[in-house]
Amino acid sequence: MTAPLKDKLLKDKLLKDKLLKDKLLKDKVVLVTGAGGGVGRGIALACAAAGAEVVVTARGASGDETTEMIRAKGGSAHAVRCDVTDRDDVERSVAEALRVYGGLDAMVHNATSRESSQPHALEDASLELWEAHASVSVRGSFHCAQASFGALVETGGTLILLTSPAGIEGSATLPFYGMSKAAQRALVKSLALEWGPSGVRVNGLAPLARTEALDRAFEADETLEARIRSLVPLGRIGEPTVDVGYVAAFLVSDWANYVSGQTLVVSGGRFTLL
Repeated sequence: MTAPLKDKLLKDKLLKDKLLKDKLLKDKVVLVTGAGGGVGRGIALACAAAGAEVVVTARGASGDETTEMIRAKGGSAHAVRCDVTDRDDVERSVAEALRVYGGLDAMVHNATSRESSQPHALEDASLELWEAHASVSVRGSFHCAQASFGALVETGGTLILLTSPAGIEGSATLPFYGMSKAAQRALVKSLALEWGPSGVRVNGLAPLARTEALDRAFEADETLEARIRSLVPLGRIGEPTVDVGYVAAFLVSDWANYVSGQTLVVSGGRFTLL
């Protein structure tokens, strides 16, 4: 093991130990959409490790698995099946948070379309593909924001939308993804202005992290991982819990109570002009 990697692992352990010891999110309730895997699961695990009670939402049984992972480590979690394109599902998820835990301190909208990594050119793209992107990222953000606002006002809470560097710099191969993620970033700015007087903070998080979808892309293109690593100054692809989840936990926490209207890019230095 190289010295830089040893230092990195030591820093990760010290950060995790501090989060666990101080219980940065003690008594806070966090709802995470799309928490059945990838970045959503990483955020759920990190928030639970920091002391939060986590409402884990996912379209299928993967949310149950994340919930069991949290409970196995002594955390508190409650699973809810939720399709963020369905307003009733989102409202029911918020209602479950209030019923089970008595409040809601953070709504973290992470869910993304299963077609989000499907390359396409605009001239060949279908309306159905656009709807797949827009329904989860754009309409889902609207549902999550509107359904959670009343509860967040009660706690002085926060809304976090998981966007992407593609929504800031664009994407030649994923125009629908880039457009929907840009819409989320614009919503972050607008809601920060609208909701600030009510005491509710709104931020975006744009990560570069290793997920199941990215692993599938690596399998399809054997050179892709090396190409991405070569563009990241820190020389590695982010890990969902340690590298992204703890940043989300910070944004939820009182340590970030003067941070609003921002999109925080977590990319190991890959994107420095965003």
